[in-house]
Amino acid sequence: MSRISTHVLDTALGRPAAGMMVHLEFADPSGEWKALAACQTDADGRCPNLLPHNGDAVLQAGQYRLRFETGTYHAAQSVKGLYLTVEIIVTVRPGDTHLHVPLLLSPNGYTTYRGS
Repeated sequence: MSRISTHVLDTALGRPAAGMMVHLEFADPSGEWKALAACQTDADGRCPNLLPHNGDAVLQAGQYRLRFETGTYHAAQSVKGLYLTVEIIVTVRPGDTHLHVPLLLSPNGYTTYRGS
């Protein structure tokens, strides 16, 4: 099964960022972004598969954008954060079947890396 997953950790609070909306988009050949799916992180701060769940979703090579609604998340925590959204654009190469993109978040910064 092909998938794109994420895990968001709130490093300031020392816990998973539950309830954050994450959007996944794909750049078509013209460069236009096409919305694929949205997910709200679970209690463990995870979206285990952002690809559409139509039973035969395949991870295509190309550019994907993950957009995390960090401003809304921070507001729900009664925290004043700097970033309203965090957008991460990644490249999926031919033959890739899984991409995991963790986000470590605090009110005034973030970091990401390729997970496993």
